Amino acid sequence: MAPEPPLLSMSGITKSFPGVRALDGVDLEVQAGEVHCLLGQNGAGKSTLIKVLAGAHQPDTGTIRWRGEDVTLRSPIAAMRLGIATIYQELDLVEHLSVAENVHLGHEPTAAGFVVRGRAAKASTAALLKRLGHPEVDPGRLVGDLSAAQQQIVSMARALSHDVRLIVMDEPSAALDPDEVDNLFRIVADLTADGVAVVYISHRLEEIRRIGDRVTVLKDGRAVAGGLPAESTPTREVVALMTGRNVEYVFPERPPGPPAAEPVLKVEGLSRQGEFAPLDLEVRPGEIVGLAGLVGSGRSEILETVYGARKAHSGRVLVGGQPLRSGSVRAAVRAGLGLAPEERKAQALLMLESVTRNVSVSAMSRFSRGGWIDRGAELGAARTATRELSLRPDNPAVPVRTLSGGNQQKAVLARWLLRGCRVLLLDEPTRGVDVGARAELYAVIRRLADEGLAVLLVSSEVPEVLGLADRVLVLREGRVVHEAPARELDEHRVLDLVMEGSPAS
Repeated sequence: MAPEPPLLSMSGITKSFPGVRALDGVDLEVQAGEVHCLLGQNGAGKSTLIKVLAGAHQPDTGTIRWRGEDVTLRSPIAAMRLGIATIYQELDLVEHLSVAENVHLGHEPTAAGFVVRGRAAKASTAALLKRLGHPEVDPGRLVGDLSAAQQQIVSMARALSHDVRLIVMDEPSAALDPDEVDNLFRIVADLTADGVAVVYISHRLEEIRRIGDRVTVLKDGRAVAGGLPAESTPTREVVALMTGRNVEYVFPERPPGPPAAEPVLKVEGLSRQGEFAPLDLEVRPGEIVGLAGLVGSGRSEILETVYGARKAHSGRVLVGGQPLRSGSVRAAVRAGLGLAPEERKAQALLMLESVTRNVSVSAMSRFSRGGWIDRGAELGAARTATRELSLRPDNPAVPVRTLSGGNQQKAVLARWLLRGCRVLLLDEPTRGVDVGARAELYAVIRRLADEGLAVLLVSSEVPEVLGLADRVLVLREGRVVHEAPARELDEHRVLDLVMEGSPAS
């Protein structure tokens, strides 16, 4: 008996855009019921390849075979009809529609040739949500009112509402806490047990070992390795394939002891009802303080309240000994605070503007005279700030949307350098950033601290907090349950504290 053909076979796929060859003869083979991990740095071609698979891009050359037969994926609808669903990192849900309406968007239930809304759509949606382990999500609730993790479940339910045989998941764990990641992996295991294939994209290499069967690595638009065993291929080998060089998983060396200077940032009894309990913390010039905790522990809410984006219910924030007006971002920025938020594309960057404008936007008064902007001075200042951080490409006139995730983050940091901030608040600074760029960002953050900047850091990746921070505050359910120098903690200890720890004595 002849062996079964691969579920999906992409051969010699090429795709060019003006001035860029995004894919250069890529091969990808996926078997039914496997988790095939697609790895590569930002700009390696992963997004372009999955858009070709989703029918959003047409390849210039190459062939696609589905269940042994040549196919042409002329549109996302054509791909979906074959059984190929794609869940992008930036979820394409309609926030003002209900869960059920999003799940069945474009293929509403019908009876006797008529569209059936309401009860039938909600019932089928509820069944899908139960299959995904989230029966608590109300099919009638607006998607815009859901958490990021719940919205991702809705996207999966929409994929499963079709007769799907292959699901592409692009960075599905980026906004999830450890419990939610475990649930995601349970869902993937259930799908593959039913014969559904999953193409899984993630920058978190530790996830690949947990969930993956095989790995394909892209670099500069080419597949430099295909079908590697996910569990047994050494991490060092995968990183070398992705970057073209060996990248050690080490963080910059931290100073031997705490800075002797007085704290530049002091938080005294700061709280927000229902989000986090009264909190005290200090950050000195040259110090990195990390906040570790699960999603929902109050980490991001603390940063946003310190920054003035949320109004405190009690307590105060002092910079250089001077209290800030609560709930005022303008007061915080004038005092020398800068925030790099978790959702940099939505909250920090002007995606259609140049790198120059994104860097200069917080210091426009330096370049404005009588209502006119000195474009030359603005460009020169932006170029100096971006070069200091080794932002690539070395051309601040390019649109910021064309940059990789790591370089977009550098543009946000350059903005605050140009502004001359004294305290830098970092919320998930390496989210969506590839391995090589992470190492560069770690070095940048450490260097900025060594030059006298005070840094308050939030990350859902415990090794990142422990590797970067000098001192760590561990949060659980909005309360600090432990505080210690980072060198006195390890990942297991922190996870024990955030899951079931009690306030330190």
